[in-house]
Amino acid sequence: MLREDGFVMDDGTVARLGENHFVITTTTANAGLVMQHVDFCKQVHWPQLDVHMVSVTDNFAQFSVAGPNSRAVLRKLVDAGHDISNEAFGYMACANLTVCGGVAARLFRISFSGELAYEIAVEARYGDALVRALMEAGREFNITPYGVEALNVMRIEKGHLTGAELHGRTTAGDIGLGKMVSAKKDCIGKVMAQRPGLVARERPVLAGFKTVKPEDRLTAGAHFVRTGKEASTGNDEGYMTSVCFSPSLGQHIGLGFIVDGDTRHGERVRAVDMVRGLDVEVEICSPHFVDPQGERLRV
Repeated sequence: MLREDGFVMDDGTVARLGENHFVITTTTANAGLVMQHVDFCKQVHWPQLDVHMVSVTDNFAQFSVAGPNSRAVLRKLVDAGHDISNEAFGYMACANLTVCGGVAARLFRISFSGELAYEIAVEARYGDALVRALMEAGREFNITPYGVEALNVMRIEKGHLTGAELHGRTTAGDIGLGKMVSAKKDCIGKVMAQRPGLVARERPVLAGFKTVKPEDRLTAGAHFVRTGKEASTGNDEGYMTSVCFSPSLGQHIGLGFIVDGDTRHGERVRAVDMVRGLDVEVEICSPHFVDPQGERLRV
């Protein structure tokens, strides 16, 4: 979702539940902003449209169930007659169904962790009962709750973005999603996103970064400088937005924006953090560190 000035506003999901029935899942921080935006569009840009929007944030309890055994866990709860096999309910599918003997639910096959994953929503009053049922169904698989710190590590490993990257100054092209802006159809922000400064080749774009020495640490906010160049404003090529230690790779990794980041994979540069006094050599790579082909999502 773009703002009118062409910058990315939010990167939630849209699920089609019926011919004229959609549900938008926003990022947590932007729920109010997105609701305000679509309401403004309805009242100001297209008042003639027969469409109604309502915020249902408080109406539903929604849980993410992630991991290689997530389908097996859900099969214990989903009522007979609903097929959630990989063939019948593929990646990015959504459906209305019932669980636990007739409780209405919505199931989405989406993943923010990079694993096989689902999100299941029920009316808020059933939330406590559902999470207890999920934990019981997953007991044999050693199911465990995981928090935002663990999720942050997994999303960096997978190259998924949050507010650290979508900070109001990035375009769809900057984050590698420029092709999602149709060349044939209009959309809010399309014209302004084509301003020369926003499509210039020297504009920093999304890339992944990993330490050359496994023992080195990375910091968000560090700036990238070519090897052999002075760390100065004139030599600044971009900046780091998110970092973590990757248990999968055994080293620190990060996401950030650097000039020509999509064509410089394998090149080494310096990540300089003047505030913390760090100067670390990093290698530019794909932002998709783990399972780059998305095979885990589709099993």
